[in-house]
Parts: sequence; structure tokens; C-alpha cells
Amino acid sequence: MVTLNRIYTKSGDKGQTALGDGTRLPKHALRIAAYGTVDEANAALGIARLHTSGADDEMLARIQNDLFDLGADLCVPEGGRRSEGALRIVDSQVERLEHEIDAMNAELAPLNSFVLPGGTPGAAHLHLARTIVRRAERLMVELSEQEKVGAAAIKYINRLSDHLFVMARYANDRGAKDVLWKPGANR
Repeated sequence: MVTLNRIYTKSGDKGQTALGDGTRLPKHALRIAAYGTVDEANAALGIARLHTSGADDEMLARIQNDLFDLGADLCVPEGGRRSEGALRIVDSQVERLEHEIDAMNAELAPLNSFVLPGGTPGAAHLHLARTIVRRAERLMVELSEQEKVGAAAIKYINRLSDHLFVMARYANDRGAKDVLWKPGANR
């Protein structure tokens, strides 16, 4: 467990921050941007949860916890100092997302157009979170081209955006309130 007795340390006042292994990096470093964007997605899910209840809220609560796991994974580089025993995303977390996607999607009619973000407030917030997750994924993939990033972590963030898309449709009265794209409708 983490104990936070002091919130400000002043150690970042010169534009650097510490990774979980103690390494200091500029705050604009790609690794910091990747896990910072994961944190941003988590905050967006916190807002989406204001519009969920029951099993949907429980799913999002698990995902929020997983996103902290993902941040912990990314803040301790694989193969670096303190990497042995570091918290990592594992395949079972990806598989859980896949099972949840399949269960929700089984209740939805197939799409005949792309879905525009919107519909219900909950769906709109889930779509916003989904786009932030996509940005986190792009940053993680870019990071993986320069440094080692766990395969399960990249699978997780990819599957999460799919999960949030399906969940947004589910939140839109099982797809009945989806806002569909009408190509060229406003020409």
C-alpha cells in the first residue's frame, strides 16, 4: 500500500518528476505523458460513474482500479531498477474486459453506421473517456517503440477503448438512443 503523508514535496519544481524506481525524468517525457494520460482517462471515468449504477458502476470501479495498476506498471520501467516484483497488468485483466464486452454486446443490435458521441449523459462521458484512452494507447505504443512496455498493458488499453465504446452504446438504452452518423447529411 502507498502512504501519502505529504502532498507537495517541491521535488518537481524544476520540471522533473520521479518514476516508481527513483529515476528522474522531465515532466514532458513520453513515459510520463503515457501514464499521465492514463490518469486523465481515469478521471473521465470518475465523471462517467456519476451516471451509472449497479453492475455498470461496478465494472467502471474495477476499470478505475486497473488504470491505477496500469499507471504503476508504466511508472516502473521493465528491466530497470526495482522492476522485479513490480505491479504489472496481466492477461486475466484483459480477458475480464473481453468477457464484459461480449456480455454487453450480446444485448445490442448490430450497427449499420458509425456512432457519434452522445445520447445519454452517461454515454457521452464514456465516449469522452474512450477518446482519452485512445490517446493513452497511442502514447504507450510510441513508448513501446523506444522502451519495453508489457504486451498485456498494451492489450489492456486497446481492449479498454472497445469496452468503453460498447458500454456507451449499452448506456444509450441498449443502443436505442445511439446517435448515428449520417454521411454527408449537411452538405
